[in-house]
Amino acid sequence: METILLVDDDRELCGLLTEYLSDQGYEVEAVHSGSEGLERTRARHYDLLILDMMLPDIHGLNVLRRIRAESRLPVLILTARGNAMDRIVGLEVGADDYLPKPCNPRELTARIRSILRRTGPEQDVTVRVPERIMAGDLELHPGSRSARKSGSHLALTGVEYELLQILAQSAGQVVTRENLVKSVLGREFSPYDHSIDVHVCNLRKKVGRLADGTERIRNVRGVGYLYALQSDN
Repeated sequence: METILLVDDDRELCGLLTEYLSDQGYEVEAVHSGSEGLERTRARHYDLLILDMMLPDIHGLNVLRRIRAESRLPVLILTARGNAMDRIVGLEVGADDYLPKPCNPRELTARIRSILRRTGPEQDVTVRVPERIMAGDLELHPGSRSARKSGSHLALTGVEYELLQILAQSAGQVVTRENLVKSVLGREFSPYDHSIDVHVCNLRKKVGRLADGTERIRNVRGVGYLYALQSDN
């Protein structure tokens, strides 16, 4: 059974979500402060953390920063509906996805399943997964979901790894934003949702540039992104 830690100071909401998600087959624990959340993540393995931004002791973004300094635990952040800055900064810090509050339980479940599907172990043994994907000096191992550049390990979140694998497998070709949103975030594309762009920006910082100083991951305006093997010049 997959385990979820819910960190939110709204006790009534925690009770409702715990009951709903338990009915969906998840084991849910709820705590009501950032410090309690950090203690639990250090004491036990969870498959997913649902983290509210507005906590009574530590802001959710600071909780997320501390978690990212220690682990790759998948994190879904809950934000106030109108607070776009929290959503953007949350993704920049390393959240896997976000959902505005108040949230629809069915949409929450869909987001959870999407995150767990891309961060959990491969379930369908009939699907052939390549042992290694090479793109220039980039080396990916889908089995362990690990990546190396010029032999050095890249510390990637689940979303960042998934993005890099899709782009590397199509190196030299444009992958549309619609394709990336559906494949990586598991939802329909919306021109007003820039989550995928924030994740690509984070990934760019980690993979660095080509030897000549040009971007490895290039923005093709109005279309999507391309992983470049070498400079066009």
